[in-house]
Amino acid sequence: MQSMRLPLAATAFLFFCSCNAPEQQKTAGNDKALQDTIKMVEDNLSGNVLIEDSVNTWNIEKRMAEMKVHGLSIAVIHDYKVAWTKGYGFADTAAKTPVTDQTLFQAASISKSLNGVGILKLAQDKKLDLLADINNYLTTWKFPYDTASHGKKISTLNLLSHTGGLTVHGFGGYEPGDSIPTIPQILDGKKPANSPAVRSMYEPGLKSEYSGGGITISQLILQHITKQAYDTYMQENVLDPMGMTSSTYRQPVAKDKEKYLATGYRDNGEAIKGKYHIYPEQAAAGLWTNPADLAKYIIETQLSLQGKPGKVLNTEMTKLRLTPYIDSNAALGVFIVTKGGEKYFSHGGSNEGFRSQYYGSFEGGNGVVVMVNSDDGGILEEVVASVAKVYGWKGFYTPKTRKAIAVTDSMMKPYLGDYYLHDDTLTISMSTGRPRLVINHSFGYDLYFATAEDFFARELNFDLKFEKDAKGQVTDIYFKTGREQRAKRK
Repeated sequence: MQSMRLPLAATAFLFFCSCNAPEQQKTAGNDKALQDTIKMVEDNLSGNVLIEDSVNTWNIEKRMAEMKVHGLSIAVIHDYKVAWTKGYGFADTAAKTPVTDQTLFQAASISKSLNGVGILKLAQDKKLDLLADINNYLTTWKFPYDTASHGKKISTLNLLSHTGGLTVHGFGGYEPGDSIPTIPQILDGKKPANSPAVRSMYEPGLKSEYSGGGITISQLILQHITKQAYDTYMQENVLDPMGMTSSTYRQPVAKDKEKYLATGYRDNGEAIKGKYHIYPEQAAAGLWTNPADLAKYIIETQLSLQGKPGKVLNTEMTKLRLTPYIDSNAALGVFIVTKGGEKYFSHGGSNEGFRSQYYGSFEGGNGVVVMVNSDDGGILEEVVASVAKVYGWKGFYTPKTRKAIAVTDSMMKPYLGDYYLHDDTLTISMSTGRPRLVINHSFGYDLYFATAEDFFARELNFDLKFEKDAKGQVTDIYFKTGREQRAKRK
């Protein structure tokens, strides 16, 4: 998973990559009622904010074109069954390869969810004590405890729930042709690894601090216990039993799967060099899959949770996997969210050129998976919101409704220009005839004003404000996404 350059991106700025292809379709049936439902989902995308007296919905293909998203794939789950799957746009624009339900995308951090299943299978088979010191299972490489851990030992439960107090949030992967490091080299931050060493930031068990580094340690534990390659164990014991036969953790993939791989694209629509990156950090970021296969994992989890015989994990282990550990949301390879009184297990993914998101309900058998071959993931939650509305997921989609004031050219003039946040440029312009915020001269979105100085976008769940000095000159843009930030004017 790549790190975000722009802090705004952590909540909303994951956008825009190009699509002008006709949709490709394969659904679980072609009856008119189903097609009408699909059309409703396609025509009802919307953001976090609704504007009074305004059209607030988008069509999926038009939205993809606006965001320059080349390809998108979706699976919708209803009543513990796959209701339909569908692909839109291109898996590869140069070859004009359409997205189908067989197209494979990089799942990125969704890989961690299936990894959680694999690790708990070891515990279920009595090969792993989840509460024991991880060094009990690591052989050729040991975690180097130091004073930062305050004498406390890290457990596998800590690794899966991101409560180990460990460094390294995510990974950038490697271009085809690069030297690929071993897992011990990655964990020690030694060349050819391109990420720092995975070490303690503070003692384990204090809180959840997302660590792809910790998940990579769990990968090595699995290999040391099973004495198998990670992808081999996961294929034979997790993916195949669930029916996820199109999916693979192998990095790079086997030749017979290459024809199914989507090419990853930047937010400006340009292809990733070499089409996609290679992730030896398989447990954290290495799964190639599609929504149709991930839907099988979601349904398997839901049925096991209801007490049905599990294909991989029994009900006891499934309940443990979906129980937050120390943190209120971070469970074992999944995050637990509550919307409208209903619990959902969920995870998102962010690799170079790929974004993804899934939700599965604890009760009722509802779910959705959306994957795109783009650095811009803004459309993901918009599609999810549409599915939630059309299928009546009570209280899942709860946007704010805002009133926007009219703005004039003279009112906007003092605000126009560039603002700088670290290495990123935020540009306020009227180039389209209305106020717009553009990021790094590439992607952006329309602005609406609540007052003469406070503004917002429909896609964002936070407001922004122009700040002025004592002379009334605009100095910066203020916003808050977990912490206060300011983009400075120069």
